[in-house]
Amino acid sequence: MGKFDGKVAFITGAARGQGRAHAIKFASEGANIIAVDICAPVKSAPYKMGTKDEFDETTDLVEKAGGKILSRVADVRDLEALTAVVDEGVEQFGRLDFILANAGVCTYGKLAEMTEAQWNEMMDIDLSGVWKTVRAGVQHMINAGNGGSIVLTSSTAGLRNLNEIGHYVAAKHGVTGLAKALANELAPHNIRVNSIHPSNCRTPMMTNSGVIKMFRPDLESPTLDDAMDSFGTIHLLDTPWVLPEDVSNTIAYLCSEEARFTTGAAIPVDAGMLAK
Repeated sequence: MGKFDGKVAFITGAARGQGRAHAIKFASEGANIIAVDICAPVKSAPYKMGTKDEFDETTDLVEKAGGKILSRVADVRDLEALTAVVDEGVEQFGRLDFILANAGVCTYGKLAEMTEAQWNEMMDIDLSGVWKTVRAGVQHMINAGNGGSIVLTSSTAGLRNLNEIGHYVAAKHGVTGLAKALANELAPHNIRVNSIHPSNCRTPMMTNSGVIKMFRPDLESPTLDDAMDSFGTIHLLDTPWVLPEDVSNTIAYLCSEEARFTTGAAIPVDAGMLAK
């Protein structure tokens, strides 16, 4: 018996990283999965997005974990496409219980110098895309009257500043506020909404050359090994990063009955970063 037997989760950004880990975790607890990923480049991102092959691998891993999955390529900037995927998933699985708005990107630059296109792309994906993810599915939850749980992926940058990513900081602070607003709006329907705030998480969003250079600006072409010690200096606990599975475990708790009175909260998974 899993804690999510017979329930259904809608997860964005599921091709790899945190989104894949969430899909596997929820499937292992008995949930069926509605999954989307863009599987295409994002112009301002200095690293590759998840691919269709990686998304297919997620599908296989979910099925091996015991879950059924509907996986579709879709962009969180496209509300119509997201809505169509959720509608298809609810028709197939019969319900929707959880929304995990995970998809996001991180790009780099100074606010005083970046282009309008870079700013807009960040806001469209990391803030508006989160709202569109919720908007695409939440009416199914309201209409069903079964309650449910929504978790929005913010960041430690949604609770404090981090230099060189001011547009990301602004978007993720917006996600934190969005979670609180939705928690108030959806409480009468017994739908809980929380935001989660990972620190460095070992995914391609963090282990790429742009982030490595931010942590080792003293080197011309630093490697991941060069940056390991610097990654760890921002934490209280002795680790350079948290893992996607660490975030998934916390989200699973937030969606479980054990957290039935937790809503409107901003939950760090940060190895003590915010307390340091």
